[in-house]
Amino acid sequence: MQDFLETIVAAAAVAAIALLLVEVVHRALRRFGRRSQLTAELTEHVYRPFQVAATVLAVQFAVRFTTGYAVGTPWRQVALHTLVLTVVAATAWLVAALLVAVEDTALARFRVDVPNNRHARRVRTQVVLLRRLTIVVIVVLTVGVMLMTFPAVRGIGAGVLTSAGVVGVVAALAAQSLLGNVIAGLQLAFSDAVRLDDVVVVEGEWGRIEELTLSYVVVQIWDDRRLILPTSYFTSTPFENWTRTEAAVLGTAEFEVDWAIPVQAMREELRRLVESTELWDGRVCVLQVTDATGGTITVRALVSAGDAGSLWDLRCLVREHLVGWVRDHRPTALPRTRTEIGDASGALEWQWVRPRQPVRRRQEPELPDDARVFGGSDDGAARSEAFVGPEEHADARR
Repeated sequence: MQDFLETIVAAAAVAAIALLLVEVVHRALRRFGRRSQLTAELTEHVYRPFQVAATVLAVQFAVRFTTGYAVGTPWRQVALHTLVLTVVAATAWLVAALLVAVEDTALARFRVDVPNNRHARRVRTQVVLLRRLTIVVIVVLTVGVMLMTFPAVRGIGAGVLTSAGVVGVVAALAAQSLLGNVIAGLQLAFSDAVRLDDVVVVEGEWGRIEELTLSYVVVQIWDDRRLILPTSYFTSTPFENWTRTEAAVLGTAEFEVDWAIPVQAMREELRRLVESTELWDGRVCVLQVTDATGGTITVRALVSAGDAGSLWDLRCLVREHLVGWVRDHRPTALPRTRTEIGDASGALEWQWVRPRQPVRRRQEPELPDDARVFGGSDDGAARSEAFVGPEEHADARR
């Protein structure tokens, strides 16, 4: 009984010493590492697992060296085996905490709360996926090491290895979908096809990449619904990514109006509107007639904004304002249906008669910059090069 009490006292003493040493190291790191982001992350994430690992390791050594009187007894074997399993689990926890601290330090260098955050979102996506992958690997290795401490598991190891080929084939067939999603997740992380916080259009829904894992992707739709898709969807199905190269995007608002609409006056009203709102980023403001069939004409307003959210609000503002402007200031330009009843010979006074003399058409003035999408400004010229190609002949752009 006295030897057993000495073992307990020794274990308690070394545990207290281990806790004291960990506390000293922790306070020293907090005091002398305030200017280091890595040190700050280490003191936050590693403190608790370091306490547990050091304490359990110290207790394991104390029990092993103070129980020589009980060599071969079942209780000593059970105690030491339990302590070994605890040491393995605590060490795995410590390694995972160290990796998380390093990853958080890397993430802190890249801010995603700035307008031009494309590179930061790419790094964040890769780091988050790598973190989850490393944690899975650590857990699998830890479980494997813990199982190998049991003699029965080591005894059947040879049999498992001989049937590893068959088991591998069966596992591959059973987990084909899961492995495909995992590989697709890694492909998304390093191919830069989609990143966290990217604005995308998938399955007819407009939203933002909220979460990206090895098996599924969560898209936060604009009305706060969540669309959950497997990662393999983004490697096998076309989708729109509005922020892959930059956050700034273009958007349109279309109107069907009568032929009587004064297009230049409407263009000037659009320019006055966008210049008065902070939603416009100052890049593109164009109004063009894109169609003229069926008794009406289609007028398209093309505007730009710094991000997808601002563009949505700007498009709604343009529609609301120009609809009110046409209704209040140009009511004759509202869409209408015309019906004409007359003599087939065209002899009535009010019927249209082809003029005998050709009418000399007035020379149209040169179109202003805000009447062209592929020209008239530096941004339009760049867009023209992107869609036509600098090596093609200029006549191909017409």
